[in-house]
Parts: sequence; structure tokens; C-alpha cells
Amino acid sequence: MNSRQILFNSFLQESYSPEERSQQGWMAIAGFILLTVACYFAGATAALRLIYPVTALLVAIFLYLRHPILYISFTWWIWFLTPLATRLVDYRVGWDATRQMLIAPYLVVFVTIATFLRHFPRASRQGGLPFVLAFIGVFYGFLIGLIYNPPIPVARGLLDWLSPIIFAFHLFINWRDYPSYRQNIQRTFLWCVLILGAYGVYQFVVAPEWDRYWLIQSKLFMSSGNPVPFGMRVWSTLHSVGPFGSVMQAGLLLLFTSSGNLIFPASVVGYLSFLLTQARTNWGGWLLGIIMIVGSVKTRIQMRLIIIIVVMAICVVPLTTIQPIAGVVAARLETFSNLEEDNSFKDRSGSYDKNLGLALSNGLGNGLGNIWKVNEKTGQIEVVVIDSGILDMFFTLGWFGAIFYMGGLLLLIISVSSYGEGRFDSFISAARAIGISSSTQLIIGSGMLSVAGMILWGFLAMAMAGHKYYQHQKNYEL
Repeated sequence: MNSRQILFNSFLQESYSPEERSQQGWMAIAGFILLTVACYFAGATAALRLIYPVTALLVAIFLYLRHPILYISFTWWIWFLTPLATRLVDYRVGWDATRQMLIAPYLVVFVTIATFLRHFPRASRQGGLPFVLAFIGVFYGFLIGLIYNPPIPVARGLLDWLSPIIFAFHLFINWRDYPSYRQNIQRTFLWCVLILGAYGVYQFVVAPEWDRYWLIQSKLFMSSGNPVPFGMRVWSTLHSVGPFGSVMQAGLLLLFTSSGNLIFPASVVGYLSFLLTQARTNWGGWLLGIIMIVGSVKTRIQMRLIIIIVVMAICVVPLTTIQPIAGVVAARLETFSNLEEDNSFKDRSGSYDKNLGLALSNGLGNGLGNIWKVNEKTGQIEVVVIDSGILDMFFTLGWFGAIFYMGGLLLLIISVSSYGEGRFDSFISAARAIGISSSTQLIIGSGMLSVAGMILWGFLAMAMAGHKYYQHQKNYEL
């Protein structure tokens, strides 16, 4: 160990008790919240577009160094709430086409690049080969992007692609703290389902002015509905329907591993808002996840899960019969029986027919930043939506980068599929189900990016961390 590492470790291990470090962490988070609220109501709202991401980064660095457990929950909440904060700022001071506040979650996650670089030389020996392979694929795309694309879109693409990988690696490499990380993530997603679910129902019924303003300015009427009460597809505090569907899919599956008085109120608003997203892909992912969890745990846990499912159904189903909720959900469910006439299905099928050959023939790839273009009329940078993670990989990374990236992801899925710890640890079973069900959705969406990518890679990493933790415990006992 060199002198820099010794100094770094001594800094982390100062004579503060865990309680004192926790108190300092909460004070930092409270300070961040108070500063944000004060700026918003004290006439410095426009300045929040810079202050918010900078202070979020500073708090993240502090928590990463002093209270790693709080850093994990802070990171998730920044992902959950930053889009709403951005909409509130836009509503008060005007539309910002650059969406610069949305950089905050990526900055907070990128703190974990320190973990990746510190452990990279021996990552393969520690079981982190899947993350190394994915990193190589993304880095290749970054280099190609620097050749073919403008630097700012390339940097933006790097944040999108790399953030889930390095955060997941951070979760995995800290496997010794798996019980604490597990408890933290369970608690975080329990409150996430409760708060985001309640706001989602409120959004559908009331259609708040800031959400209507965002929908009008973004012009996403086809994917997000009409800016009127009972007319929106719910996206809650997230920035669109798809990311919210991914978050709720993961949170609702995790509820089966949690306990406490908040489970059922969280389930009611969570499932109701999840249905109101009208996100069929995530509905299917949730169902696949349920099947995987129930099929991988012991009989005793299976019975408990089935009872929970029945009780939740008794609580939620009557609410879905109330108009206009019933009409919205029923109309969306009916599309499953006639997919050939569904516009969304036809658009995705047409995209595959048109682009699959082009993507597979793209050997070098277009590099990171290739999905960003400049609108000739407005001069603004806009994103080109590719409704397929598979197509996106080959267009962006080419064959060379996609082989490494997909190789790492497939190796990760194959590894977690063989674990037996899920039979007695329902969190590992749920984490594996969340990760695998999310990966199946790559066929019809770029679910390896942004918050959806954080969920896909992060929960697969937690399953790996749990496996390594129990293997170490077994070897220690022997």
C-alpha cells in the first residue's frame, strides 16, 4: 500500500463514531435541501440550475468519504427527485432547453469512478470481470465518439453509458457491507414507492401546472398523454413515463422482501400509479419478476409471498374499478389482445425492420454522442430516440464495443442465475429478478442508460455482492 492510500484510509477512519458520521451525513443532506428550498423561494430560482448540481456533487463527495451507506440512498433520491426539481424551476423562470439541472444525478454517481479506478487493476481477480468488459466497450465507444461526434454530446453519452456500470461496481466491490447496503436499498425503495406513487396518483388526478408546463414545452403528447387532469400517463417525479415505470417495477418487486407498517399503503399508491403509467413493457417485466422470485425461494417464503400478493390485490383491484381509472387501465390492457393494430408495436417493429441490418453492419460504430443532433431551426441539441437497447448498442459501440459490453452483461446474468442464496435470502432473489427482467426489456428500449440502467446494473451487482458475502461467511465458518 502506497503513502497516498495510507493517507486516504486514515482520513476515512478518523476517530468519529458511526453515529457521529451518520449525524454529519444527515446534516449535509439537510443543508442541501434547505439551500435548494431557500434559493427557490428567495428569488434565486434561476441560479439553482448551477447551484443544485454543484452542491449535490459536493454532498455526494462528502457522503462517499464519510458515510458510504448514506451516499447510496442520497444517489437514488437524486435520481428520483431531480426531474421534478427541474420542472419546478422551469415553471417559475422559464423553459431551459439544455436541461442542465438533469446533470446532477450523473455527477453524484460519477463520484464512484474513484472506486472503479482504485480497484480496476485487480477487479477481474475479485470477480468484477463483467464490469471491466462493459467498461472497455463503453470506453471504445467514447474514443470513436471523439472522432466522429461533437465533444459535448460525447461527454453526455459517456455519463449515460458509464454511470450505471461504475455505480454497480461500487455496490459489488463493497460486498463485505452487503447486509447494510441491502437494508439501505430496501428502505430507500420502500419510501420511493410510497412517495413517488402518491405523487403519481396526484399527478393523474390534478395535473399540476408545472407538469402541464413541461408536457407542453417538451411536446411529448404521443408518449405522455394530454396536459389535463385524468389525461396524463403518469411519470410522477421522474422525467418521463419509461424511467418511472422502471423505478416502480423495481420498487414494487422489492416490497416483497420488506416488512413494516408502510408496506400496504406504499403498495396501494405504488400499484395504482404503476397501472396509470400505461407502461406495458414494465407491466410485463413486473410479472416476469414475480414469477422468478416465487420460483426461486423456499416453500415457506413462497407461501408468504403468495399471501402478500393476494392481500395487495384485495387492496388495489377495487380502486382500479373507479372511473376514469378503470377506463384508462382497461383500454391499455385491451391492446395486448390486438398488438398488430397497436401504433407503438407497429413503430417498434418498423424500427427493427428498417434499422437492424444497418446496426449489425456497422462494424466500428458511430461512437458515444451519436444519438444527439442539432436542430437546424432552433440550434438546440436534441436526442434521437432509438426504441431498442440492442440497436442502440450496435449503432453506438459497433461490433467491437458491443461484444465487450454485451459480453459483460451476459456474463453477469449467467453468474447471478446460478446462485442458490436466493432460496433463503429473498432480497438476492428479488435483485436477480429485477436485473434479469430489466435486461429482457432491452429489446424494446435503451434500458441500460440513465436511471433504468442504474436499476439493471445495480441490482445485478447487489445479487453478486450477496453471493460473495455468503460464500465468504461459509468459508470463514469452515
